[in-house]
Amino acid sequence: MMLYVLLTVHLRQKGSSESKSLTKQENVDKEPVPHIKAPWPVKRGGLWLKIYKLSLSLAFAILFLLSFSLHFYGSLKDHNSEEVIKGRPPISAVEYLTESRFWFESFQNWQSEFLAVASIVLLLIWLREKGSPESKPVDMAHNETP
Repeated sequence: MMLYVLLTVHLRQKGSSESKSLTKQENVDKEPVPHIKAPWPVKRGGLWLKIYKLSLSLAFAILFLLSFSLHFYGSLKDHNSEEVIKGRPPISAVEYLTESRFWFESFQNWQSEFLAVASIVLLLIWLREKGSPESKPVDMAHNETP
């Protein structure tokens, strides 16, 4: 999801409801201006504002690292339990990083996530859902970007 967020900042796709306009500047591109109802990092400015301007991708990066670490820990623990049952010694975390089993499990997870995101991005060009903020209006041409 972090890559999705970062790529949507810079890439445009003609006809995608998930893409920013190809020709005009959008509200999300404007520099933040402190005002009474602005979030506190906007009012504070400086480093806090710089972090806040990247907070969505940073949150997804942290979630990725956390889920990757938890998956690694659980997979290593499961692998070593199976090794003990088979009468073999458990392996270290560093050794497990080179095991194909761990990377196979990880890539299976990533593959399903990439497929889901790609489906959303591509299907929203041609398909519609009346009333959905994620969809283009039902009568909008396929090659138009809202």
